[in-house]
Amino acid sequence: MTDELTTARPLPPGVTETELNEALAAFAQAIGADKVATDEDALAPFQDPYQVPGESALRPSAVIAPTSVEDVQAVVRLANRYKVPLWPISRGKNNGYGGAAPWVRGAVMIDFRGMQKIEINEELGYAVVEPGVSWMDLHDAIEAGGHDLVASIVDIGWGGVVSNTLEHGLTYMPYSIDQASHCGFEVVLPDGELYRTGNGGMDDNPTWPLYKRGFGPTATELFMQSNYGIVTKMSYWLMPKPEIYLPLWLQVWDDEQMPAVVDALRELMLAGTIDMRPQLSNTLCMASMLSARSDWYDGDGPIPEEVIDRIAKELGLGRWMMRFALYGDEAVVDHNFAKLKTRFESIPSVTILPSEKHTADKWETLPNPHERVQIGVPSLDLYKMVGWSGGDEGGHVDFSPVIPLTAKAAAEAQELFTRLTAEAGMDYLGGMLPINARSTTFILVIPFDTKNPEQVHRAYELAKKMVSEAGRLGYGEYRAHWSLSETVVEQYGFNDHIQNRFNEKIKDTLDPNGIIAPGKSGIWGTRLREAGYPLA
Repeated sequence: MTDELTTARPLPPGVTETELNEALAAFAQAIGADKVATDEDALAPFQDPYQVPGESALRPSAVIAPTSVEDVQAVVRLANRYKVPLWPISRGKNNGYGGAAPWVRGAVMIDFRGMQKIEINEELGYAVVEPGVSWMDLHDAIEAGGHDLVASIVDIGWGGVVSNTLEHGLTYMPYSIDQASHCGFEVVLPDGELYRTGNGGMDDNPTWPLYKRGFGPTATELFMQSNYGIVTKMSYWLMPKPEIYLPLWLQVWDDEQMPAVVDALRELMLAGTIDMRPQLSNTLCMASMLSARSDWYDGDGPIPEEVIDRIAKELGLGRWMMRFALYGDEAVVDHNFAKLKTRFESIPSVTILPSEKHTADKWETLPNPHERVQIGVPSLDLYKMVGWSGGDEGGHVDFSPVIPLTAKAAAEAQELFTRLTAEAGMDYLGGMLPINARSTTFILVIPFDTKNPEQVHRAYELAKKMVSEAGRLGYGEYRAHWSLSETVVEQYGFNDHIQNRFNEKIKDTLDPNGIIAPGKSGIWGTRLREAGYPLA
């Protein structure tokens, strides 16, 4: 099925070294030899950074760096001819879910850092971006152009706008609710044809980046978390800068009151009082962004409760802490603040911390990176959490099911995940990021020291077990690490796994050779399934 894992050069499934060389020569001739690389230095970044060093078999055979849509089309057509799988990435920084590694050994990476064009329309409030654009790039373009706009962004600014959006990634400002910021996609299909979703199906239609649909079925969502094509352009809606930005913090000192906070949050989001995505985190999750485990405890097993209590008090975190914000005209912000403060502080042990309202001239220099993120100012400051276990050589795998935004579901998930984490002897870093006013992700960050192979393997086994246990409660993942994807797919068992069977029918129709990102989201297609994929 593949070459031996010890082979110096990874080969794609069913492709000989001679065939691979012929394909790479064809790529170089079509788009330029300077855009095709096979040396170890060029390939080194395209691996899972949080695997045990030296253990990862998911290594690419080459990397291609297109600079135009025409380059991408040429590469896709040639990949079909030689049956060489392609693995497109935007920035490759989604480290908790596998980083830049391809999900099949020997795939040829498509690295989009040579495609970073940004077009901003201030009148209608949107940007059109290519797949190499990072959150920092988008922010800088808005600021350099003097636009009275702001983009809803992720916590760590080095990631890609397109790739994060395609993965249903979470940002925080009002347009982030239900991942509503994206609009029209331009896609290179697996046969090399260029396709545009929605009203992009018309020549020169000005509403393509403004209206999410068109005439007939809307295919935009088919290209999210799928392997049906390569998105080369996307519209991303931007928000007018509000008169006032009020960042807020809520503390919960009694762990048992967290579910009550969830009920109050749902009520306030349904009413529109809170119109953004809060982030509710437990003590250790917050502490990981401020300190290291070794600052508090160096013993084996999970950190004891008394130590967690000490961390909560010394860092002023509480047992749960929620960051959130209000935006808009000052009178509206003041009204909504009074309303939410009354509701939340009716819950025992809950406090809304004093905060300050800010106008746009203050946003860029706010000292707290959490508060900058919520108003669209990116940085790498919150990347510190990866070093909770292992310092500079720390890592983590993320587990993130979607649950109802209710006290009952939150308490049930909290009990299950706390117990499973303790049984595995790991620290429990948990939090919730509501997708909308009715549902939330319950994200577990499972940290480890990459220098400790036993701990790394235990973390991934815990994540896999959590996927299965959450599945028994009816909860599925909103995104997943490559090593968990097949287990995640197994949970979607309705009508003999009709969802995955449907996905694979589309794959076989659009991409019969299985060229684009084989295995992505558990979608392999017939050709590679008949060849024995996914591997046991």
